[in-house]
Amino acid sequence: MNVFKRVVWVCAAASLAACGGPEESPSQVSLGKQESALTTTSFGGCTFTISYTTVAPPFPPVYVVKLTRQASGTCPYPAATVDLGQSYNTPDLNVLGTAVGLSASFSTKGGLSGSSPTVCSVRHIDPATLATIRDAFVGANFGRGSVYGCRLDQTDAGTTLVAYGTKTGLLPGEPTTSTHSNWVATYYNFFTSTTPGVYYTY
Repeated sequence: MNVFKRVVWVCAAASLAACGGPEESPSQVSLGKQESALTTTSFGGCTFTISYTTVAPPFPPVYVVKLTRQASGTCPYPAATVDLGQSYNTPDLNVLGTAVGLSASFSTKGGLSGSSPTVCSVRHIDPATLATIRDAFVGANFGRGSVYGCRLDQTDAGTTLVAYGTKTGLLPGEPTTSTHSNWVATYYNFFTSTTPGVYYTY
């Protein structure tokens, strides 16, 4: 529980807007830098960027999530891009390099129906091949609700990966009486195990 409290506090202190709180007023430039930090990261001497392209037709359009590795003098691999998935609504995007591994997350809506849920995909990415090593996801029970945000953070020197955002519906293990709209998923040893995430809502 202490881990969850620390994560929630860091989330609130670092970016209220990311957690569903009111945006601060200083400057749109500052917000732009925050967004850039969410979609670009460094790992192993390489720079990685997550983005999406819009494909239309069909209509409504499909959003294809892409991860790009940039070539540089410090990166041992060439420039490359891989498709991570697609969504029928605009995806939330995040990429994070820790001391241990490279991770990416994005929200995805798998169907055209208005009742089709949005889930969060959390990936462990191989920096050399850009292949997905592990794919965890956060979704509401029985598809009765959606999750949004899909932001990433780290604890324990980067060995523990934390994902967080907002939601409707109930997550696995959440009491049926819960009315919480924020979620945190903690993945211990995310890059070296397949241990399921531990959920906390508030």
